[in-house]
Amino acid sequence: MAQRLAILNVVGLTPHLLGASTPNLVAFARRCGGIRSLVPDLPAVTSTVQASILTGTRPSEHGIVGNGWFDRDLNEVHFWKQSAALVQRPRLWEIARRRDPLVSTANLFWWNAMHSGADITVTPRPVYCADGRKVPDIWTTPSAWRDELQSELGAFPLFHFWGPAADIRSTQWIARATMLTVARHDPTITLVYLPHLDYPLQRLGGDAANPHLRADLREIDEVFGVLLRFFDDRGIRVMVLSEYGIASVKRPVHLNRVLRGAGFVALRSELGREHADVGASRAFAVCDHQVAHIHVARADEKGAVAELLRATPGVAEVLDDGAKQAAGIAHRRAGDLVAIAAEDSWFAYPWWNDDALAPDYARTVDIHRKPGYDPCELFLDPQLTFAKARIALRLLQRRLGQRALLDVIPLDASLVRGSHGRIEGAHALRPVLMVDDTDSDDLEVPAHQVLPFILRQVFGRGG
Repeated sequence: MAQRLAILNVVGLTPHLLGASTPNLVAFARRCGGIRSLVPDLPAVTSTVQASILTGTRPSEHGIVGNGWFDRDLNEVHFWKQSAALVQRPRLWEIARRRDPLVSTANLFWWNAMHSGADITVTPRPVYCADGRKVPDIWTTPSAWRDELQSELGAFPLFHFWGPAADIRSTQWIARATMLTVARHDPTITLVYLPHLDYPLQRLGGDAANPHLRADLREIDEVFGVLLRFFDDRGIRVMVLSEYGIASVKRPVHLNRVLRGAGFVALRSELGREHADVGASRAFAVCDHQVAHIHVARADEKGAVAELLRATPGVAEVLDDGAKQAAGIAHRRAGDLVAIAAEDSWFAYPWWNDDALAPDYARTVDIHRKPGYDPCELFLDPQLTFAKARIALRLLQRRLGQRALLDVIPLDASLVRGSHGRIEGAHALRPVLMVDDTDSDDLEVPAHQVLPFILRQVFGRGG
């Protein structure tokens, strides 16, 4: 008979963050006999590592080469798409059902969740209104669970899940939704995404000695403690892991400005703003934390683009076809070249040289429209004297039926202090795997080799 298991994804957790502020996590690590180091696949970002963990394959097979990618058929960049069909290999719940058709899975906020075949799904899905409003909401399977959850817990706190107001409230909501889901549906496997540490670590950097991190560490540890007691009381095994470690950075690298300066990026003007025409560009970068996919239209210019980027301060490596194959990221969605940032650097997406010409969405939280990841969305623009009053005014304008941009996000990439995406060499900065498993003495486990640990927890030795 399958054993019930909860997999808690404590985003950004690394060994060097464990200490006096995290007594529950420290005690759990001892209970598991220590901490294994989870070695992410490249790039070490949310969507990629989750797909590797759940499929037991690398990006070259499952196809999730980042949180975003350039669609060559549409000539468009897509970020944070939720369709399960994007993952091109079977995932945990499909694999487990082949061994026991009675195994059920609840997925709470792990990505590429929509229409995945998991028995219970809860994932963020705002309502985008025609008048420009973004209304917090979720998408669930079964669909009626959406109304039941939000009736019990209130609306999902979307603006505390991402943006300048992101904080512990979204993680607390997910934890409460988890407990209600397990109490109501009793799944065999429960996947839980706990994002809180992602926010302060990107805002402040990965220095565990930073006193401003202590409160955040205590907050996530308290949520973890509540969940652990809940699962323990029900005889449900617990595994803790994280997807990546967040390192301190001090240098944003604007690859598209470098490519623009060399004449590779095509621009078009819309309403007096500069937009990158990615389909017409000879080369451009899809920037995703510390990794960027470089798409080069002409094969005979790949060498020149690679040479240009390798000479750019803050770029550690540029992977060509052979290096992509070795890194397990050789897939059609990957760039013709893949750039990896230096340890103290990360890749910012902007291509404009004059902030007055930035697209209107650049100063807003707009994760789908921006053709690159933008951690500046975690900040309010410090140049706005009354930023919160500006937000209140914009919200009032919207309530009065006026279209108004929430243009409060800074364009200064130097505000960002933490990033990820590289495969960190230091054990202390790598993500964790904490599980009571005596069948393996491996202290370093690649992300695409975590699946056997999960299956042994559910089905026992030989599972």
